[in-house]
Amino acid sequence: VPVIVENCIILKAVSGWSPSPRDRQPWLQVDLGRKYRLLAIATQGTFNSYDWVSKYTLLYGDRPDSWTPYIMKGGNSTLPGNWNYYQVKRNVFHYAFTAKHIRLLPLAWNTENGGKIGVRLELFGCSYDSYVLQYDGDDSVVYMYPGKRSRTLHDHIAINFKTLYEDGLLLHSEGIQGDLLTLELKRGRLYLHISLGSSVIHKVDGRVTLTAGSLLDNLHWHYVTIKRYGRQVNFTVDSQTVTGICNGEFTHLDLDTQLYVGGVIEQNLPHLPTTQNFQGCLENVFINGPICLSFPQKKMHFACRDNLLKPMTFAGPNNYLQVPGFFRRPRMFVKFKFRSWDYTGLLMFTRFADDLGALELGLSEGQINVTIFQPGKKKLQFAAGYRLNDGYWHTVDLAARDNLLTLTIDEEKASPLKITNPFTIRTGDRYFFGGCPKTNNTIRKCETKLNRFHGCMQHIFIDDEQLDIDIILQRQWGRYAELLLGTCGITDRCTPNPCEHEGRCIQSLDDFICLCENTGYKGEVCHMSVYKESCEAYRLSGKYWSGNYTIDPDLSGPLKPFEVYCKMKSYKAWTVILHDRVDGTKVTGSSIDRPYIGDVNYWNASWDDVTALANTSMYCEQWIDYSCYKSRLLNTPNGRPFGYWIGRGNVSHYYWGGTFREVQMCGCAINQTCTDPKFQCNCDADYRQWYSDKGYLDFRDHLPVRKVVVGDTNRTGSEAHFTVGPLRCHGDRNIWNTIAFTKPTYITFPTFKPGSTADISFHFKTYRDHGVFLENSDEQLRNFIRIEMNTTHDLLFIFMVGDGIINVTLHSPVPLNDNEWHFVQAEINVKLARIKVDYQPWAVRRFPGQTFVTMKFTHPLLVGSANRTLRPFLGCLRGLRMNGVPLDLEGKVNEEQGIRRNCTGQCLNATIPCRNSGQCIEGYASYTCDCNNTAFDGFYCHKDIGAYFEIGSWLRYNIRKKPVSDEAAWANWIDPHYDNFSLGYNDTADDIEFSFSTVHTPAVLLYISSFVQDYIAVILKTDGSVDLRYKLGLITHKYQLTHRNLADGYPHYVNITRHNRTIKTQVDYMEPIVEKITLVEDARFDSPKSMFLGRVMEVGDIDYDIQRHNAPGFIGCISGVRYNVYAPLKAFFRPNETDPPVTTQGYVSESNCGAFPPVLGYVPWEADPWFTSIGEFICPIMHQYKNNIILCSSTHLCTFPFQSIFISMMTLVYFG
Repeated sequence: VPVIVENCIILKAVSGWSPSPRDRQPWLQVDLGRKYRLLAIATQGTFNSYDWVSKYTLLYGDRPDSWTPYIMKGGNSTLPGNWNYYQVKRNVFHYAFTAKHIRLLPLAWNTENGGKIGVRLELFGCSYDSYVLQYDGDDSVVYMYPGKRSRTLHDHIAINFKTLYEDGLLLHSEGIQGDLLTLELKRGRLYLHISLGSSVIHKVDGRVTLTAGSLLDNLHWHYVTIKRYGRQVNFTVDSQTVTGICNGEFTHLDLDTQLYVGGVIEQNLPHLPTTQNFQGCLENVFINGPICLSFPQKKMHFACRDNLLKPMTFAGPNNYLQVPGFFRRPRMFVKFKFRSWDYTGLLMFTRFADDLGALELGLSEGQINVTIFQPGKKKLQFAAGYRLNDGYWHTVDLAARDNLLTLTIDEEKASPLKITNPFTIRTGDRYFFGGCPKTNNTIRKCETKLNRFHGCMQHIFIDDEQLDIDIILQRQWGRYAELLLGTCGITDRCTPNPCEHEGRCIQSLDDFICLCENTGYKGEVCHMSVYKESCEAYRLSGKYWSGNYTIDPDLSGPLKPFEVYCKMKSYKAWTVILHDRVDGTKVTGSSIDRPYIGDVNYWNASWDDVTALANTSMYCEQWIDYSCYKSRLLNTPNGRPFGYWIGRGNVSHYYWGGTFREVQMCGCAINQTCTDPKFQCNCDADYRQWYSDKGYLDFRDHLPVRKVVVGDTNRTGSEAHFTVGPLRCHGDRNIWNTIAFTKPTYITFPTFKPGSTADISFHFKTYRDHGVFLENSDEQLRNFIRIEMNTTHDLLFIFMVGDGIINVTLHSPVPLNDNEWHFVQAEINVKLARIKVDYQPWAVRRFPGQTFVTMKFTHPLLVGSANRTLRPFLGCLRGLRMNGVPLDLEGKVNEEQGIRRNCTGQCLNATIPCRNSGQCIEGYASYTCDCNNTAFDGFYCHKDIGAYFEIGSWLRYNIRKKPVSDEAAWANWIDPHYDNFSLGYNDTADDIEFSFSTVHTPAVLLYISSFVQDYIAVILKTDGSVDLRYKLGLITHKYQLTHRNLADGYPHYVNITRHNRTIKTQVDYMEPIVEKITLVEDARFDSPKSMFLGRVMEVGDIDYDIQRHNAPGFIGCISGVRYNVYAPLKAFFRPNETDPPVTTQGYVSESNCGAFPPVLGYVPWEADPWFTSIGEFICPIMHQYKNNIILCSSTHLCTFPFQSIFISMMTLVYFG
């Protein structure tokens, strides 16, 4: 409900509040006429103007001279305002407060186009009835329970209070069975002690203590609510809620006779032994409903009589307060109170009269430093106090005269600091508090090397007279800057502790830092673990040596790191955890009704730690051995077990090592080696001899072993020994928990509830240039986080968790859609948000101080796309963790929806696979074929690229422009591996393939020259047979590829591969032939130069055998030519560079030559992308042969003069 304020400044009014620009510290104050419970405020600029406020602070109170600042979550007192004059900005308070007066302090406003401060506002809330009691410390009010007893299953208690004192009892009641309810103030914090009953017999202490709030002794109203249902308790102070569970098994709170409110005053008991009675004001006490209180004979006040303190807050980078003093007096008296979190800062400075020097009071490392400056003398410096920067009020009392200075801290007059060095005191006419003003005046100037003080001050006395700040400022006797008068705006940013994992919080007026030393964690709030999650993770990071390592299975989760032994292997890493039962335990005197229970206590790790390790491992095992002398174990085959072991979840298991789970037998029953075949365990035979049952327990979900129970050693002579081996685990099933998205879809997980800090990590790989990896949001998308790949190089962390939509962009220098695994990490906390990929630097977005992060999501966590399947991700994800908790991606596999197990896409079961050694490029929803390293073209690398050579025509492809340097050759010589391409090629391996068709002989089909005398040649001899020439060094090696006549006009396929000294050749689909190069020859083909087709036109000497086959040249078709990674015909007809290294002479025209590819899989007609219907197509024009255009009919055989070419279905291009 809108609260009525002045009509001239309400929303949509034609006027508004606009103070004079000359006003140094303008404010707007509203008297509501009565007390209201306020929930929200809305602001607007001045009507039809450029006047609006963009930031402001809100103060509230019961009276117009005592104010409480409204503090938002995160400790920020600056509320966001407007961005134009007409739109309404509404701020909802995160906790409701009561007030009669409101003051708005503008902090920033529009200054463009002559703009200035302008405000129209409305407050929202409801009327509030206040019933107040004033306590002086010797008062007590009692609430008598109906029937002199209270027994409740659930409670709702509410009370408001304000006080100046750090300690005091608010509520207290007890029961005869140990039940207790106490609410007390200690050191400015509120403690709730509650017990539902204790038991001496069962050794149960039912008392539990919850703590909330800080600096509650600030004379501001604080609102306390206690809600209990059974053992569950919610304890709220202002906006902070603490949840607890009562100890014991009781659910009812049983209290006797009465409840004390504000203190305990009984005969001979003026207060509780440990707590003073409350001093201050209580308001609207509510105990499961309105209550009637019994008052003592002493008259109490039903109104809150505030002490008029007039505190002030030093809150700016240039803050100071200058006040007048009595000039040239021989004695100085200064007294004041302060509270601060600062380690250093100027408290007070004054310059003596007659140029006698100056005196400085400063805060340094939590102590008060007194410094006396004297002209021409060494300064005098002394310190007093300890940890005075703890946020509490501290009193400083300084008295000085000639040669004597006394400093008293917190009124401890028994131990003041006294300085008796020689110095002279003549008081100056001005005193500076909190800092020195910036001025050029050198007379009586304030000079200090200390930082400015940030915090609060009050009760300032100078020469035994208390300063009235209002009067001094009204009469312009003093000056100030960046002061907030009438209120203490200091807040405790370390309560509750924002530092996780027991990090230590240190704060200032407007910020905090976390010290994470010796916690095992790092980061701004000690959130990220400094250790790996497993031994497997250490192995994958390059740690290959065995030894002791510290692991953290839940990373940023609540479990602490612990030390294990990692046994590193080349292919796996074993994690070994020892315990106190490894050496064996002897058991006697136990029975089935009173068994011996042997706890297994693991070293350096809690039970939760060891369980987490087993749960995240791929495989675990644990040796267990039971040695017996007339002591039965499982009592097989059908008896009640005498012994068993207890594992995860405190579940008992009645199977032993070496057997299957949940079958009541031992390993000897599986191996059929039991001592007595009637029993399924050796020990169950109950012989008076030593036997044993032993073996490995390897069902991971039951491990680790927590206890061993032995129950048959109470008979005469009975004895047993049991041994439990260390827990051994290997693998990390979270790292390799992998799925592939092959269709636009998403998977859902329960809503992510991170609190104020979140970290996310995962691996991905894709060929796509965009996609959302994950998103979590609320229903209106006012609170969300999202991680996505925006472009091939940009990774985005987008979120709205407080003030507007913010994104952190990481720009990668290398593309991220290269179908390689990339590791992504993202983190957000109250200090910053950041994201990184692989080993690149973090991309960081730092937040302003006092930022509060709210991550309250309501929708399920989406993985694979944004809401409504927007911007879906197609690719693979693995190892997804949210705040250290792994998510089971593989458990969401659904082939129909396009979610596959492991990283498999369309390439695995492609309908038409890539041909001719083309590489399948995974698109996950589709695929493409990379034909760059083949001599073929087309979508599936199926289209042959060939050329028809007329008589005298030739083609040269330049492999290198200059010979290999001696240094590069030597580097290649000392690393002669098959995959060494340091020279741009591999000189110990060759891979040659091509197909040809001709009816003319002889010819050199292929010739590869070098800058030395080495060469490779394939020769078509006069009789149509084909030979291979290899010259490596001095000797030319001759190999016959086939003796058949291949000059028959049909296409023939040739493949030649060499690895070191082994040459394998194949013609068409005949059996391959393997040849060897002699050991005396070099196995390297040095400095290849050019490749020739049609005719060899190399400059220089050419072997005679090559020359006599080189004329008149090759006449016919040759296609699919490839030497290693070089494809000369493809470079000529399909150039991918502006100046391809190809030279031709004569008539060389493109043709498919009817050649068939080396691998031609069957393609069914229904999957053929070029198929229309049978018998309704004609062949294309193959080529022009002596001006004769040949067209084919619907058959697959085209006849040309002098040649016949078989045409494959896959090489045809259908038309009309």
